[in-house]
Amino acid sequence: MNSASIVSAPEVPQAHGPTPVSEIIAALKRVAPLQGMEEFEYEWLATHGTERFEEAGVSLFREGDPAHRMTIMLKGEVHVRREHGGPAAFWIGRSGQITGLLPFSRMKTYGGHGYTASPTWVLEYEKSTFPEMVAAVPSITQRCVNVLLDRVREVTRMEQQTEKLAALGKLSANLAHELNNPASAAQRAASGLLDELHVYGHEKYRLGSLCLSDEHVAVVRKWQESVREHAKEYRGNPAEFAAREDQLSTWMRQHNVQDSWRIGPELTEAGVTPAQLDPLSEFLDSDAIAVVLTQFASSLRAENMAEAMLDSTARIFDLIRAIKDYSYMDQAPIQEIDIPQGLENTLAMLQSRLQHVEVERRYAEDLPHISAYGSELNQVWMSLLENALDAIQDNGKITLSVQISGDMLLIEVWDNGPGIPPEMQDRIFEPFFTTKAPGSGLGLGLDTVQRIVRKHRGYVRVQSEPGATCIQVRLPLEQLQAY
Repeated sequence: MNSASIVSAPEVPQAHGPTPVSEIIAALKRVAPLQGMEEFEYEWLATHGTERFEEAGVSLFREGDPAHRMTIMLKGEVHVRREHGGPAAFWIGRSGQITGLLPFSRMKTYGGHGYTASPTWVLEYEKSTFPEMVAAVPSITQRCVNVLLDRVREVTRMEQQTEKLAALGKLSANLAHELNNPASAAQRAASGLLDELHVYGHEKYRLGSLCLSDEHVAVVRKWQESVREHAKEYRGNPAEFAAREDQLSTWMRQHNVQDSWRIGPELTEAGVTPAQLDPLSEFLDSDAIAVVLTQFASSLRAENMAEAMLDSTARIFDLIRAIKDYSYMDQAPIQEIDIPQGLENTLAMLQSRLQHVEVERRYAEDLPHISAYGSELNQVWMSLLENALDAIQDNGKITLSVQISGDMLLIEVWDNGPGIPPEMQDRIFEPFFTTKAPGSGLGLGLDTVQRIVRKHRGYVRVQSEPGATCIQVRLPLEQLQAY
């Protein structure tokens, strides 16, 4: 362990007058980036810096203020918050760090609002002294460059982590929306089915109390079977339903059948006509007809609820399968990838945004699979589709095309949005470049796309004009030397 690390941090001098040079040098030796310097270098920094003492809660700078000085923190803690959102919304600078504008830095303004969180003692160096500092303190160049590299790595890590969290948040929101609909439908159907089973059981007892002969029971059973067979092929429309229900209600009133409002809707959906009810009136009185029809309508309702549960749970299982396929859960990193299927799995993740979007598919037949990192390629498709949806504001047309082009597989994502201005088309793949409003995007999506495509020995390009923007991804069919 470095002996300097076990020495306690210096106290903030009580008097706000000049601190003895020896005390400043002792404090500088505890600053990690400056450890190991020559004594004359410490002395220059100690004698040419401007001391600043602040109590807790003092504002030091605001977001957007010009950055024109380097700060060496000898004691205390500074918190920085972004006032207009963004990934690095909160940063903490503590004693032993070098912050602010550094020699060779291209920093122009402060990225947030800085304020002291505890009594603070710092040394500040104006930008105008940097040339003299570099000449008088030879090792400061390497040390500042190291600090700059650490700063870039940290900011990049934070930006990328935020990009991943933002993507995960979008994916979670889409999945929550998609899973909520079938889950809610299944829950409603299950609740209704439970109630309907009680009704059905009661009607069964009433049907048994009629004491029908075996011959009449057979006729009723055959009648029900014929209605069910007819219902499988019946396809009506709302206008026909209303007219048919009125006809059935009229027939039941003519035969003194009570509670026709409870019976009519199910019989109408099954395609039952008044003529199909006539055989029952030949051997049953009005009360018996009501019992038979009520029991039959109850069984139809129960069956419809059970079918709704099956459809809903099947949708949930389809979504789970799509999630597993999208993430390549429990599979080896490199897979034989079906590109159209990957696009479809990604569309399933974005289903909640596609309600007002026309998706045209142009997949060539007999496309070969390619060896690739499936989960990473799905990140590419997700980013490209989200950009297309953002361009059309979830209302327009997206065209997906996959075909063979020479020894490459060509994937195109088209949208009919307003297009990308020509002066920006060469910059959209730059990291942190974005045309979206502050807080809406970090500018890392297409940078990630390009990085993943290059990893697969492919390349990506854009062509855009108003009403027709296309991102093209080309991946080699033979990936033997890609990994």
